[in-house]
Amino acid sequence: MSVSVSELVHEFVALHDNEVNWQEGEDVNELLSLPPGVKVKIFNYDAEMQRVDMKVRFPPGYVEPEHSHKSWHSIMVLAGRMCVAGKDLRPGDYVFGGNTLHGPYEYPDGCEVFTVFMGEGTQHEWDEDKHLAHQNSWDAETDAGKDGVAKQAAARSGSKVSAD
Repeated sequence: MSVSVSELVHEFVALHDNEVNWQEGEDVNELLSLPPGVKVKIFNYDAEMQRVDMKVRFPPGYVEPEHSHKSWHSIMVLAGRMCVAGKDLRPGDYVFGGNTLHGPYEYPDGCEVFTVFMGEGTQHEWDEDKHLAHQNSWDAETDAGKDGVAKQAAARSGSKVSAD
């Protein structure tokens, strides 16, 4: 199954997680319009209801820009950490975002979420300059997270991080 989800229809679906491959790169960027590094698994697309069900994986240190989109989304944290709106969210925690400005979301140790988008689109609308100026608010708890936060912050500032 590719990010092009036009072949899915409004019907019953039962899938094992391993039946759907992770996707990344340009197709994912077209789907979500986010900075690179995000992976997705599309489980269902219902054109009639304008609904997309997917898993999204954010690497350690990733910052999802403050954004809006022409839809709403419900998010359930499955693994890792999502830090937003002053809350350190863990597996089982929930976020709702509508067609209003929300975020930024920080993923200091990486995160996997299940998301349902419903509405006119999944593309995020965000200010690149504001994103590039973002200063992390949350500290990583893992070594991979600390490395990821440093690399992502360096990428936003245009500098390089030396390897230890």
